[in-house]
Amino acid sequence: MSATPQKNRATRRVLAAAAGLATVGALVAAMPAGAHDRGQGHGHKPRTVDVQLLSFNDLHGNLEPPAGSAGNVSETQPDGTVKAIPAGGVEYLATSLRNARKGNPYSVTAAGGDMVGASPLLSGLFHDEPTIEALNGLDLDVTAVGNHEFDEGAAELARLQNGGCHPVEGCYEKGKEFKGADFPYLAANVTKEKTGRPLLKPYTVWKKNGVKIGFIGVTLEGTPDIVTANGVKGLKFHDEVETINKYARELDRKGVKSIVALIHEGGAPASTSYNYDCDSPGAGDGISGPIVDIAKGITPKVDALVTGHTHQAYVCTVPDPSGQPRMVTSASSFGKLYTDTTLTYDRRTKDIVRTSVKSANHVVTRDQAKATDMTRLIDRWNKLAAPIASKPQGWISADINGRGSTAPEKPLGNVIADAQLEGLAPADKGGAEVAFMNPGGIRADLVHKASGSEGDGVVTYGEAFTVQPFTNMMNVVDLTGARLVTALQQQVSGSNAASPKILQVSKGLTYTLDLTKSGADRVVAGTIKLNGEAIDPARTYRVAMNEFLAGGGDGFAALGEGTNKLVGASDLDLFNAYLAAHSTAAAPLAPPATDRITVIQ
Repeated sequence: MSATPQKNRATRRVLAAAAGLATVGALVAAMPAGAHDRGQGHGHKPRTVDVQLLSFNDLHGNLEPPAGSAGNVSETQPDGTVKAIPAGGVEYLATSLRNARKGNPYSVTAAGGDMVGASPLLSGLFHDEPTIEALNGLDLDVTAVGNHEFDEGAAELARLQNGGCHPVEGCYEKGKEFKGADFPYLAANVTKEKTGRPLLKPYTVWKKNGVKIGFIGVTLEGTPDIVTANGVKGLKFHDEVETINKYARELDRKGVKSIVALIHEGGAPASTSYNYDCDSPGAGDGISGPIVDIAKGITPKVDALVTGHTHQAYVCTVPDPSGQPRMVTSASSFGKLYTDTTLTYDRRTKDIVRTSVKSANHVVTRDQAKATDMTRLIDRWNKLAAPIASKPQGWISADINGRGSTAPEKPLGNVIADAQLEGLAPADKGGAEVAFMNPGGIRADLVHKASGSEGDGVVTYGEAFTVQPFTNMMNVVDLTGARLVTALQQQVSGSNAASPKILQVSKGLTYTLDLTKSGADRVVAGTIKLNGEAIDPARTYRVAMNEFLAGGGDGFAALGEGTNKLVGASDLDLFNAYLAAHSTAAAPLAPPATDRITVIQ
């Protein structure tokens, strides 16, 4: 982990050379030729051995290939154009990982959290047991917990780890008890409030033929801000850097010198193409966001960082506190990519030769053979889900993009907000005048092409569930006009200043978003109107939103200050009711106009 000045110079030379390369394999070997075989002959083992680290993150229970634009990865072509490649699905992920492992006797597979939670119906209906079963079949060795692993609380997370049938719904298959995860979930920075002890294992050590690599897993410290209060009840979330440094010292004392941190927090590369060189012009220049400061603070004892949460693809070298480059990777989401990193392990120092770390992201393409065991797993659970999943809820005339839309105002966001307003506007249902939807709660697109035998344009219960898988209960509350304005400003200020979270708004609410300004000023207060009338700061408005937002989630403290709360139906029920009321086979629902938020770039 420490390096001689000579090695540092070599590293700088390599970085200078690599900066001009448009390849993702950011660091090329800086060792002299043949160094990998040093010490061979005379009956000695080679001094160094290459360990393959395969990693992915943010699977979110996507066992089947994600539909529509949410299932594509962007690839920059040699001529500079960008191509969308359909990717993902565990049948293909299994094949990709198994092929990658061939010829690599030392191979370890790790994940960066959010393996489950916000999952499509096939997994979500069964409390994500199918996904844990699939991950066991993929030979996952270890994962960090993500924030979504806490969606159903600590007891349910413990069940996913240890097995046992669901406490309310029981066992899903006759005579079969859920076995739990074969791999450890690591949560070094999550402790129980009562005892102060870690909720799950903080780290694990992978061993093979004397090679030892420690893995420390943490989730983002801000998890309580983005998970419902029930999910994190009785838990404390600690600083990622302090926690990793503490356990790296502990591993070091135990003689484990090679360490990988699995961190459920990420960054934003300057390009969304998975093959973008984010070390251009200099190391780590092409990435921003929380992971940069985290990476710069983590002890040089840690040799590589596998990250997640932001659903982005990057392979970057961010300098550690000693100024040495260190690999920081993320593999998009939904199993669309995997990262292949080579860690050269020195048997004498028991450490990773940092200068020879190589890494690249690879697409999980859908033109390769499917893994038959995963096909069988999907078919088995699909049969159980079919009676519920295949029920038609409505009809659409074209794709209505949600997750796959990068615009501040998303067509599907408008549909969802309108559904919530319509369902909760009647006086006896809450008397809502306006509805807000958090963009992170929209988990997919509504896709026109049939996903099964239902026919094109039919929206099934399974598809609607995949869009809104949390089944949040809806709340209607009193908020003053002043608080409404503050809530809209919180989209682009405070904890949301760096990466804005633009609420999806129901019809009748209009305003201007000026992205040339900074902070709260980006929401032009004088332009906020409801049904053509300026918002009155002193007046009380009835506002509909899901329970997560009503609890002040996602940095919207102002929305958490509502009074006179009425609890309504679930977001999914309102969404399905709206589809039923506004579409028929002969008159399907068309994608709505996106004209509520005027954006100035």
